[in-house]
Amino acid sequence: MLINPATARHGGRIVKTMVDGLLLEFPSVVNAVKCSIEVQRGMAERNADVPEDRRLIFRVGVNLGDVAADGDDIHGDGVNIAARLQAACSPGGLILSSVAYESLGSLVDATFIDGGQQQFKNIARPIQVWHWNPAPDTTGGKSGFIAPKLLALPDKPSIAVLPFDNMSGDEEQEYFSDGITEDIITALSKYR
Repeated sequence: MLINPATARHGGRIVKTMVDGLLLEFPSVVNAVKCSIEVQRGMAERNADVPEDRRLIFRVGVNLGDVAADGDDIHGDGVNIAARLQAACSPGGLILSSVAYESLGSLVDATFIDGGQQQFKNIARPIQVWHWNPAPDTTGGKSGFIAPKLLALPDKPSIAVLPFDNMSGDEEQEYFSDGITEDIITALSKYR
């Protein structure tokens, strides 16, 4: 057990579990980030001796924003932005909105790299993002983000899968449209 104890230690709660994810809520963004880093470092350690095709790798998005309670569930712009951040996160890493990052001050011992302003689906304004990754920093500093290698353009035709729009207007269906996109990408990745 890694996620439940870490979440409890940092004062958070699991709002809901989805097929391929969790929604957690914390009373403090500092606690949310500390918990996320603890879980990501723990998963990196657990995956060290696991074959690559059997590893469980998380992507974490953290945002600080207003949410609306609906029974035991939460909704709102704060949740939507966190979901978009999570989708943009590098595997095994953590991505923060600028409002979450600025709230940390010096209370979290980790290095974050400025990811610039990003435009996300169904979010009206661009969001400044900050990245963290548990891989060791080879410059002698603290653990931090390792920038992904830029890939050369292929010599042969390529396929790009763009996100599907949720035409229903029901926010609950957003995960369905995102899931279709991910399923198509996964299926296409199996072909040469």
